[in-house]
Formats: sequence, structure tokens, C-alpha cells
Amino acid sequence: MDNRQDKGPAPAAGNTTVKRVSELELAVTRIFDAPARIVFEAWTNPELFIRWWAPKSMGVPLRSCQMDVRPGGTYRLEFGTDAASTFAFFGKYIEVVPPTRLAWTNDEGEDGGISTVTFVEDGGKTLLTFSEVYPTKEALEASQGGLDGTPEQFAQLDELLATLT
Repeated sequence: MDNRQDKGPAPAAGNTTVKRVSELELAVTRIFDAPARIVFEAWTNPELFIRWWAPKSMGVPLRSCQMDVRPGGTYRLEFGTDAASTFAFFGKYIEVVPPTRLAWTNDEGEDGGISTVTFVEDGGKTLLTFSEVYPTKEALEASQGGLDGTPEQFAQLDELLATLT
């Protein structure tokens, strides 16, 4: 049984929508003017991912990006302005279905969620839904600010996609 709340209409192209879906889940949606295979590639190729993932306004660059994009493969993202001040996000891929779906764990702490991205192509455009499901309501609330930069990230992804299509 699907206990998700109605997500409403899809966003207009170029608009990012961030919504709390349930007590345990947040979802971000956006339509990109690119085929799903290219959007998927931007999420799974470290050389592309590093170019758009870190919101520039935060001033904390993504220093390194390691991805073994296959079920059971791992990822590690290191942020910081220098080697002495880095912090990392890491986990493992639990589902990889090119070019329609990715899912991974967030293993930085005991309250890490599961992140899932779906890519639905229609007429050469891709509806992307990025969701995070947390083990508890408290874990979601503690992490909710982590999605504040998503509209900027997705605008950066839009800019990158324009150079790839």
C-alpha cells in the first residue's frame, strides 16, 4: 500500500519544487530540458557530477567525487576549501536502473536516510524526482535544511545539461 500524500501537479520546466511528502520523506521535483539518459549520466559520471552538485553560493566546493555506480558499489563526496577542513558524505548504491532510477544509502550517521532519484522522460524532457526517506521523523527534521540548496543545485545541473545536449 502506498501511503504517500498527493504530490500535486508536476513543476513547470525549470522550477524546482521541494515538498514534505510524509513524516519520513522529503521530495524535490524539477523538469529538465534534456533526455533522461543525459540527466542520468550527469548523476552517475563523477566528472559531470562534481560540476553541479555543490551550490556555488555556499562557498564550499566539492573537492572529490568517487562513484562506483552499481548495486553494492560505493560513493564518497568530500567537500571543503582545503584538505584540513574537509567533510564527507558516503554510502552505497542499492539500486541502479539506467536511465530511470538510482537509490543509495547515506551512511554518515545512524539516522542517515535512503535517497532515490527517478528520471521520467516525456518528449525529450525529464521529470526528475529526488526523494529522501529517513528512519524517524526526528531524523528528517534534523536533515531538512540539507535540501535548502537544491533549487540552486538543480539550476546548476540545468546549465550543465545545456552544454551536453
